[in-house]
Amino acid sequence: MNAQSKDWIDLAAVEDIPLRGSRVVKAAKGDLALFRLSDGDVVAVEDRCPHRGGPLSQGIVHGRAVTCPLHNWVIDLDSGEVRAPDHGCVRTLAVRIENGRVLLAV
Repeated sequence: MNAQSKDWIDLAAVEDIPLRGSRVVKAAKGDLALFRLSDGDVVAVEDRCPHRGGPLSQGIVHGRAVTCPLHNWVIDLDSGEVRAPDHGCVRTLAVRIENGRVLLAV
């Protein structure tokens, strides 16, 4: 499925997400974390560290990564991959910005 054929839902205003910070969105399959990176990009991942389920939305954002607040695992926000020496992955979600709003692909 290409990006043009996806359905998109409106989640939040970009301005509602602090720069180098996050916001949580409640979803039926678990919470999602929206991160606004220092370059203004917005990314979305499941809000659950693969190690012990720590809330990634409460972690420290640095570059294009977040450090889990429980045990300092570092997750790449583009791929969802945990950085070495740890192993694991979180689900990433497609987002786009339109008219100052964050849209999520469904």
